[in-house]
Amino acid sequence: MINSYKPEGALITTAENREYLSSLAALEKAMLCGKILEAPALLCDSSLRLHVDLGGITGIIEREEAVYSPDGSPVKDIAIITRVGKPVCFKVIGIDSDRGKPTVRLSRRAAQLECVHNHLCGLLCGDILPARVTHLEKFGAFVDIGCGVVSLLSIDCISVSRISHPSERLTVGMPLWVIVKTIDRQKGRIFVSGRELLGTWEENAASFEAGQTVAGIIRSVEPYGIFVELTPNLAGLAELRSEDTAFNPEAMIGQYAAVYIKSIIPERMKIKLVLVDSYHGEPRQQPLRYFIDGTTHAHLDYWRYSPECSPKIIETVFESI
Repeated sequence: MINSYKPEGALITTAENREYLSSLAALEKAMLCGKILEAPALLCDSSLRLHVDLGGITGIIEREEAVYSPDGSPVKDIAIITRVGKPVCFKVIGIDSDRGKPTVRLSRRAAQLECVHNHLCGLLCGDILPARVTHLEKFGAFVDIGCGVVSLLSIDCISVSRISHPSERLTVGMPLWVIVKTIDRQKGRIFVSGRELLGTWEENAASFEAGQTVAGIIRSVEPYGIFVELTPNLAGLAELRSEDTAFNPEAMIGQYAAVYIKSIIPERMKIKLVLVDSYHGEPRQQPLRYFIDGTTHAHLDYWRYSPECSPKIIETVFESI
């Protein structure tokens, strides 16, 4: 296999990519061997053609060559114009000369089609992949899982700790690891998850001890207490005290908090907290700590979040189809 199928942006700084972009002769060689390359898209013209910077040589991606559509649906203009200013992958499909000035014809669609056939079509549920966030919606994040081919990471699969919007956990352009959750082979769509890679309840709880005072983010306020996120896959409950009854619940959500850990109870998956202080601060995200990623595991068949001693079972079974 001559090509690796990584999210767009992963190849652009490699020595091999720079070498293929160094001259017209090198681009001709890339065309002959079918090499997938990357370069920044400089602009999108009125014909919806992407102009790509090939180091002083003009590269053009025609509208019909800009995006591969797995179900054959028409390509939306927004999918093309949002590539401006970003790296795009492509294959060289032709070189024309007009009055001695070469124009290199490129196809992002051809690179994506090869990625689908040689890489994505062979994936199984439970396979672990590198990805990059392309854009965020209220219901989840779209992530590039290879050559700009996108997959949906739904909001409930980002982490165990619940969030109201993916922007509370992710940013556009952010690299991350994901695991294949389900595959719709008829429509050519892959859906991914991330929470299974961020550690079990016990793995996350091992970072804390009773008696500590630690920082967290308030994720919800209920009549019986306040849920404070300690890590993306771990939250504890701070029970309301009598002096807390004057708190405004709407003002509490999203605040940062200092909490005292009263107890950690694995069999009930409970961390009991006391709210010491809460305050508004600059928006920030809890860092994603991977207990499993693609550098150590290529595939999972099964993941259990809950401790063995807990009667409540939270698990994911990856069924290959």
